[in-house]
Formats: sequence, structure tokens, C-alpha cells
Amino acid sequence: MSSLESPVGLLLVNLGTPDAPDPPAVRRYLAQFLSDPRVVDLPRALWLPVLHGVILNTRPKRSAKAYQSVWNHDLGEGPLKTITRRQAEQLAARADRLGGRAPVIVDYALRYGAPSIASRIDALMAQGCARIVLLPLYPQYAASTSASVADDAFHALEKMRHQPTIRLGAPYYDDPAYIDALAANMRRELSALDFMPDVIVCSFHGLPQAQVDRGDPYRDQCETTWRLLRAALDLPEDKLRLSFQSRFGPAKWITPYTSDMVGELAAGGVKNLAIVAPGFSADCLETIEELGVEIRDIFIEKGGVNFARLPCLNDSPEGMGLLETLARRELAGWV
Repeated sequence: MSSLESPVGLLLVNLGTPDAPDPPAVRRYLAQFLSDPRVVDLPRALWLPVLHGVILNTRPKRSAKAYQSVWNHDLGEGPLKTITRRQAEQLAARADRLGGRAPVIVDYALRYGAPSIASRIDALMAQGCARIVLLPLYPQYAASTSASVADDAFHALEKMRHQPTIRLGAPYYDDPAYIDALAANMRRELSALDFMPDVIVCSFHGLPQAQVDRGDPYRDQCETTWRLLRAALDLPEDKLRLSFQSRFGPAKWITPYTSDMVGELAAGGVKNLAIVAPGFSADCLETIEELGVEIRDIFIEKGGVNFARLPCLNDSPEGMGLLETLARRELAGWV
């Protein structure tokens, strides 16, 4: 078989999840996640004593309780892992539509937790894949997400005598296929509600302001997605609002904060609210528990009446159509 006919690997990569919803597993997960200098880019001599002396002795118990509330107990895993695996399985079922002379083998990995990027690169190479596309499932680029995937993949390659050829998928924050998928998914979910939202909040994961000030394009890309989605849905700025969630620690993060915005909307007389998280490709703790429970509670406590959390694209028809489009693009020339 020529190199042009050998299998090509397609590796979907998402953030990660603990191995179990208990404090020891959450502690291991947070230790890996928060010790990544791409995630917390403070001087190691300052940050690591705080991480190991304070955070990892206090936060795991609280986070474990939150994970228990969203855990997929039937499969023994977090929802992000369940959904990412389903995305890979469904894309694998379409593999004959992705390949040409070269077959495509689809797999998935998590940046933190298991299965690791290194282990799945090894597995794809064992199946004959000398060429591998890594597709980070982050629509908007951030050094703490997309760049960390690249770092981890190339750290794995550093240890190999026989390396595969690697491609890294591009961010797709302004891709028409992504915007169309978001709009179609939102229309379908909104039509199923038993109320009409007065306002829809478009909540993206937050980022420390200092990282944006140093040149990270994440906020600009989130704003672009939001503007394009407003145009696709024909909604004015006051009906589809932009906010950022999941801030951590005392430092300033990019604003407006989702928690503040939702409270202010309710206090200002908004009774019917929907919230969507277009920066997440799969529902996880931050969407199910933080938005669906914590943010809902703020809205109700401040006077809101009807609240709905719209699901992420996940493995919906729109979501899988988008992943197939992205896969075809990134595989172009290899298959």
C-alpha cells in the first residue's frame, strides 16, 4: 500500500473530565489542569504553592459534589466524555464519506484525564496512520485551550523516534457552517419551549483579562461569533446578549460576567430568559450545572419566572453536520 492509500487518523479533542465524581479523582484532574502553564500562566514559584497548598486541599470536595450532580452513572463518566465519544462514533460511521483512496480512522482524546492525546496518537499509529489530523473542538482559539492541545500533542511526538505527520485543525468561530449549525439548533430548541424568551444570553467561557491584554484573540473571536449569530437569527443586540462565565480567583476576567448580567436582567424586569453556550461543543459541568442550576437560581432569586438552558450542539444533527464539514476541510489533500 502506498503512503497515499494508508489510513489517515482523525482525532477529536476536547477538554477533559475527572475519572470519578469524588474528591481524590477531582484532585488529580484539577492538579493536571491547573498546573498547565497555558491555563494559569503565573510564575510557577508563585502559583504552584497556592495550587498545592490551598486550592487542591479545598476545591476538590466542592467540585466533586457538582460533578456528582451531572455524572453519567450508567457509564461511569462525565457528560463531556460521553458526548465526545458519541461524536467520534457518529463521525466514524460517516468515515466512508470522508475518505477517498485513503480510509479515515476516527478517534477521540481529552486534553486532561483519559483517554490522553498521547495514548490515542499511539493507537492510531498502531492502526497504520502515518498522518493524523487533530481537531480541537474549540470554536474560538485561546492559548489555554487550542494551544494547549498542540503543546500536548507535540510533547508526545518529542518522545517518538518514528513520528506521524500532524495537522492541527483551525478555529472555526466565523465559519458559516458553524454559525448555521448554531442558528438551526437554537431555532429548534427555542420552538420546543413553552414560553417565548424576552432575552437570550449568549454565554462563553471566560478568560483572565491579562491574557487578552497580552494578545490572546479569544475575546475578539467570541464577539465575532456573537455578531454573526445575531445576524443569522435576525436578533438585535438587546435580545441576544454577550457574556462570559466561569471566572476563577480574584483577578479580573473578561466582562460582562454572566452571573451579573442575568441578575441585572431579572432585576430590571425580564421574566423570560434563555441561555446558550456556543463556545462549548459538548455539554459539561460548566453548561449543565453552572448555567442550568447556578445561573438559573440567580435569575429566579432576582425576580425571573421562566428560564431555559439550551443544549450545546453535542451530537445533534446540526452538530454532526458541522463536524463532518470541518473534518472534510482538514482532511483535504490527504484523502
